[in-house]
Amino acid sequence: MNKVNHIAIIMDGNGRWGKKKGKSRNFGHLNGIRVIENIVKTSLKIKIPILTFYTFSTENWKRPKREIGFLFKLIDHYFNKEINNLVKSNIRINIIGNIKTLPKKVKARLIESMKRTIKCKKILVNLAINYGSKDEIIKAANAIRRKKAFFSIKNFESNFYTKGIPNPDILIRTGGKKRLSNFLLWQLAYTELYFIDKLWPDFKIEDYQRIITHFKKVKRNFGKI
Repeated sequence: MNKVNHIAIIMDGNGRWGKKKGKSRNFGHLNGIRVIENIVKTSLKIKIPILTFYTFSTENWKRPKREIGFLFKLIDHYFNKEINNLVKSNIRINIIGNIKTLPKKVKARLIESMKRTIKCKKILVNLAINYGSKDEIIKAANAIRRKKAFFSIKNFESNFYTKGIPNPDILIRTGGKKRLSNFLLWQLAYTELYFIDKLWPDFKIEDYQRIITHFKKVKRNFGKI
């Protein structure tokens, strides 16, 4: 039976869900937070040590400014409100992606959240913010070149945002699309992929547990027979 160490999630469908309900796309993002909280709580209970949520991609800057502004306000408000609960629950927050170009207030809030939770041990929750896998690979290649080192798997991985983090065992994408959208392209090489038609706010704990149960029974060869 396969052990689950790391689950990565592309939370697609918030905007469409909001529109479907006769509300705004932002209404969908707001309701998506509840699902993230439920996934984290369940993962704590069943002892999954690492989660990675695709929160904001490098391509998401192309969205309307109002939506981008709302997303960053949502992130800032959430961590301002919930940081003490995260520490009490022993949840470590880590950001993967280029946070240098984020709005100053959000950047400061994320750095503070990482510092406040750095000693938390029960679960590591990675948020991919301003993250793009192609950018990550180019960044790593440039770092290797500056050091005049060899282009090896080890040298690439030691320069990724995910340095020291095991690759995902499971990728879940909601929203009905069957693509990776520039998310963890290198790290997902041997990951089991699960594409779900449900929009993210409709994704239930039962769906999550069903995927985990299926994964545990999958034969994983990693190139072997």
